[in-house]
Amino acid sequence: MTDGQSSAGGVAVVLGGSIAGLLAAQALTEAYGEVIVCDRDALRTETSSQPRRGVPQGRHAHGLLAAGREAIEELLPGSTDALVAAGVPTGDVLGDLRFFTMGRRLKQTPIGLTGLAASRPFLESYVRRRLAAHPGVRLRERTEVVGLEASGDRTRVTGVRVRPLAESAVEESLAADLVVDATGRGSRTPHRIAELGYDEPVEERVGVDLAYVTRHYRREPGMLDGDVAVILGPTQDSLRGAFVQVVEGERFVVTLFGLLGDHPPTDDQGYRNFAKSLSRPDVHEVVEAAEPLDDPVLHRFPYSVRRRYERLRRFPAGLLVVGDAVCSFNPLYGQGMSVAALQARVLRRQLAGGAVPDSKRFFSDIRPVVDAPWQMAAGADLAFPGVEGRRTAVNGLVNRYVARLQAAAEHDASVARTFTRVSNLLDPPSRLMRPDMALRALVGGRSRT
Repeated sequence: MTDGQSSAGGVAVVLGGSIAGLLAAQALTEAYGEVIVCDRDALRTETSSQPRRGVPQGRHAHGLLAAGREAIEELLPGSTDALVAAGVPTGDVLGDLRFFTMGRRLKQTPIGLTGLAASRPFLESYVRRRLAAHPGVRLRERTEVVGLEASGDRTRVTGVRVRPLAESAVEESLAADLVVDATGRGSRTPHRIAELGYDEPVEERVGVDLAYVTRHYRREPGMLDGDVAVILGPTQDSLRGAFVQVVEGERFVVTLFGLLGDHPPTDDQGYRNFAKSLSRPDVHEVVEAAEPLDDPVLHRFPYSVRRRYERLRRFPAGLLVVGDAVCSFNPLYGQGMSVAALQARVLRRQLAGGAVPDSKRFFSDIRPVVDAPWQMAAGADLAFPGVEGRRTAVNGLVNRYVARLQAAAEHDASVARTFTRVSNLLDPPSRLMRPDMALRALVGGRSRT
C-alpha cells in the first residue's frame, strides 16, 4: 500500500494503550479492517476507577478541557451522556469552578460549557471499553515493543517487533500498513528512526522541577457549595498550588503541588500543613473537613518537552506519533488528554474517504493543535525566574498583558468567559488580544495589577 491508496481492510498497530493511543485507535477503526493496540499493562475492559500501573500519574487530578470533551464526543458519540449516567459529576466550566490564577480569582459566571469531572482511570477505562467493543479491534496486553520494521529502502515502516511479557515468550513481528506511536514522553521513536537513517526531532524543554502529591477523600453533600473543582495556581510569591476535583464515587481528588523543588511532603501532617500554607483556604478546608480514603502519593515531573516532528525534512511513511510522545505538557494546565483527543480528531478527518494519512501532512496539521497550549503553558511557566527554558522579549510583554487580563477577569464576566474559552482550547490565544479585550484589560486591570 502506498500513500494516497485506500486503507480499507488494512492493518494498523497502535503502540500504547493510553488515552492518546485509545482515541487514535478509535479514529483508525473507521478506515482499517484491523486495529491492534499493544501495551505492557493488563488492559481491563470494564469501567473502573483503579489506575493502571503503566500510568503512574493516573491517580492524580486530571482535567478534561471543553475542547477535549467535544473531540471525544465526536470520536465516541454519546460518551458525555454515558459517563454522566455512570456517575461522573458535571458542571459549568466557569460557573461551577473556582479558578485562581496568579492570585486572581476569575469571576464565576455560567458560560454554557459542560465540564466532566471524571478521574483519569475511569475515563480511560470507559474509552477502552467502547473501543474493545469494535469487532475489528484487538488489545494485545502485556506486550512490549522491541522495534520497528521497515522496507528494504527504509522509506516506509512496515510493522513492529513485539515480545509478550511472559516466561519463555519469543519475539514476533506484526505487519502493519500504519504504526502509531502513543507510548508517551518516554517514546523511543526518535532513536528508532535514527537507526533507519533519519534525523531525530529537535526537542524544546521547559524545566519546572514539579512534584505533586495526591490523596482521595470522601465527599459529603454540600462540600464546596456545589462547585465541582478548585484550581489554585502558583504566584510569584508562592510556588505552591493545588487542585480539588469532584469525581465519580462521591470522592474528591486533592492534588497539592510545588514548583522548582518546593515539593509537598507525603506524610499526613506534612500534607495538611502544606495545604494550610496555600495562598487561599479553599483547599485546606476540604483537607481538614473530609475523610481521607488513602495515603498521599508522590509523582515528579521535571520538565515539559516538545518534539518538533513537523520540522523534519524526511520521515518514514507508515508511521505517526501522537500524544505525550509529541508533546508532554506541564500537568498543571490539564491539557494533555484534551490535546490527545484533538490529535485523534485530526487523524479521523485525514482518514475520511479511505486515504492513508501522510506523515508530513499529519505533523503539519497537528501543529496548531499543539502550538496554542504549548505557548500558553510554557509562557506561564517562564514567568517564574527559576524555570529553565528559552525566553524572548515577547514572553515578558505577553505575561504583563495577561496579568492585566487576569486582574480584570476578577470582576469582568466578559474577560473571564474569554479567558476560559481560550484556556479550554475552544478559541485561539489571539482572541485575548482583540481590541475589546485590550481595552477591558487596560481599564479593568490597571488599578488591580
